[in-house]
Amino acid sequence: MGRPTENNQDSLTVRDNRTGQTYTIPIVDNAVPANAFKDIKAPKKAGEREENETEKGLRVQDKGFLNTAVIRSEITYIDGEAGGYPIEQLALHSSHLESAYLLIYGALPTKEQHAHFETEVMRHGQMHVDSEEFFRSFRYDAHPMSMLTSAFAMLGSFYSEANPSLQGQKLYTKGDKESLATMDRQIYRLIGKATTLAAMAYRVRQGRDFVTPLVGLSYTGSFLYQMDHLGEEDYKPNPVLEKALDVLFLIHADHELNASCTTVLQTGSSLVDPYSALPYCVPFSGPLHGGANEAVIRMLVSIGSPKNVPAFIEAVKRREKTLSGFGHRYSDPRSFIVRKTADEVFKVTGRDALLETAMALHDAAMKDEYFIKRKLAPNVDFCGLIYRAMGFPMDFFPVLFAVPRVVGWLAHWRQMMLQEGGVKIWRPRQVYVGAGKREYVPVGKREAVEGLGQTPSAVEHGGITKRTMLADFKGRSRL
Repeated sequence: MGRPTENNQDSLTVRDNRTGQTYTIPIVDNAVPANAFKDIKAPKKAGEREENETEKGLRVQDKGFLNTAVIRSEITYIDGEAGGYPIEQLALHSSHLESAYLLIYGALPTKEQHAHFETEVMRHGQMHVDSEEFFRSFRYDAHPMSMLTSAFAMLGSFYSEANPSLQGQKLYTKGDKESLATMDRQIYRLIGKATTLAAMAYRVRQGRDFVTPLVGLSYTGSFLYQMDHLGEEDYKPNPVLEKALDVLFLIHADHELNASCTTVLQTGSSLVDPYSALPYCVPFSGPLHGGANEAVIRMLVSIGSPKNVPAFIEAVKRREKTLSGFGHRYSDPRSFIVRKTADEVFKVTGRDALLETAMALHDAAMKDEYFIKRKLAPNVDFCGLIYRAMGFPMDFFPVLFAVPRVVGWLAHWRQMMLQEGGVKIWRPRQVYVGAGKREYVPVGKREAVEGLGQTPSAVEHGGITKRTMLADFKGRSRL
């Protein structure tokens, strides 16, 4: 670092007013390296906290990673106006597995390449018989997303050759022919088994036997078959529903570095196998992420009918209600694909009773100055209406998003394993603002610290716990 020169225009000049020193930080692809700020050091001021680490260089504080790029990617650019193949073209002409190939390997496949990839994925849909006992161990009312994430971790116990802790930490990072083949084998397995695991989670909730994938069906056709087949001869899923599910899988396959992808990558940066990384997609079930589609349906049910929409909108503006299904700061092209797909599905299933409420809410919000000023556009979560029309329970919606997103998680994981310069373990910094150095005080001499959030909450007990707390027994201590 040093003072900028006339020929160094792609740079940022920073003057540290604490020391008067000027620094030049390079700008590449409109981004600056955060580590460059570690060179901006200053003497610790009198009385300043040691925890500020002033003499070790500046830290970059970014709550929620809202403006921190953690990787250079060639996979997805989510701004609908630029970058890559337009999602509308893919939804019209491509398929989920063809687009999966694009996400993972960077180009649309030839006919031969697609046939090879599809064959390998579908061949790996079979599950070991022991997995049946695993799923039967869940409670009858277990959330299907909890079962799915647990099942991803379970898969790792079957494939010791996929574990870098057993085979060497460079198993996935060498980039040679053997390493790439090992990586691809796990990709085939996870994409192929994702529908099988999801179907098993669905069937165990229904109290039904599991169904072996049938040879000759498409990816989504096999999924529907495994969920719904009850012994009927020559059973074939409805082609409209099969195609609709494929389109929805395609548009949900990736969405850049969202919460679930980021947690998968952070875990993967420790060089674990992908079966250990994928269970950390747990944020996907949260209401601010993959669970949002479920939240949309619950919101529409609470509104009831189109006549109640104006009152609901006003309650949202007063911050008394939460408007789910809005929030993208740009027009999401996927929303138009969802509308077209919904029309096709409703021709077969009948219109969902909540559709009119959803459309009234959409139109009211899009015309309201409150939402226009904030550039809050409707996002893709209204596809919950399609899943509802197809007969899926609401708590299964996050699974229907997670199954195709396996492709995106794996694409980003593979890219990180093969990135130039190797894998760096993700280790975010913090700005410590807690107490300074303290001496231990014996329990009898401590002063109570009380206040909301500063002491453990009192929990109301019932049932056996309540009765046990009222009972007498040897060793019982009463405060």
